[in-house]
Amino acid sequence: MTSTHKHVARKAESTPAFRALARVGFAANGVVHILIGAIAFAVAFGGGGESDQSGAMKAIADAPLGFVLLWVLVIGLLALTLWYVVEGILARGDGASKWGERLASWGRAVAYLFLGYVALNAALGGNPDSEESTEETTSGILQLPGGPILVGIGGVAVLVIAGYFVFKGATRKFEEQISMPGGTISTGVRTLGIVGYISKGIALGIIGVLLIVAAVQLDPEKAAGFDGALKSLLGLPFGPWLVAIIGAGLIAYGIYQFARARYAKL
Repeated sequence: MTSTHKHVARKAESTPAFRALARVGFAANGVVHILIGAIAFAVAFGGGGESDQSGAMKAIADAPLGFVLLWVLVIGLLALTLWYVVEGILARGDGASKWGERLASWGRAVAYLFLGYVALNAALGGNPDSEESTEETTSGILQLPGGPILVGIGGVAVLVIAGYFVFKGATRKFEEQISMPGGTISTGVRTLGIVGYISKGIALGIIGVLLIVAAVQLDPEKAAGFDGALKSLLGLPFGPWLVAIIGAGLIAYGIYQFARARYAKL
């Protein structure tokens, strides 16, 4: 990165308005995960709905003043995307560690950009379908030379990310990103973080396994996002209870994101 890029990034990072919008982005991420968790919980006991980003956006769009909230989510999520782009540019350290931190920040930026795109699509009146998009993308990749290998590598990559979420929750590494409040509030924030990160890691792990299955069986319909991953559990013994537990965990993760919006080290 040139000194000019870093100067511009550093100036943007120090802007109070930019920091405030990044915090809105964390809260927006919390809203989405709470809704995903709530839908998953309902699906576990026979309810309908899509327990993924698309389902969450549709639920918001159908709510009173949902249109306004969708645009707030769009602004917050895109601001958070830019924040992590800037974080990547300003990555500290030397050599491999610096680039590791940089790629991690840019990976988060891509994730929030996708979520912002889904919100924008819904705000503009679209009808996003993450499951269909996942299947279409996987189908296209499988038809390429070496496509099954690429899908399999993608599945392994998702499993690695899932493992990191579980590790981050189990070791309380997420506490490095926030200024922990004092008293009983810290206990609540810590508990929400542990449960939330581990639950999201489990859900991502199921997605990774399904991608690997799709690669081995050359069947794009096996690939799935959050909704398909959770619904794949329903046929297992105690499947509905497993889905309900993960749904409750995703709600905890969403609530933790509100705490992160308040206490994040920016």
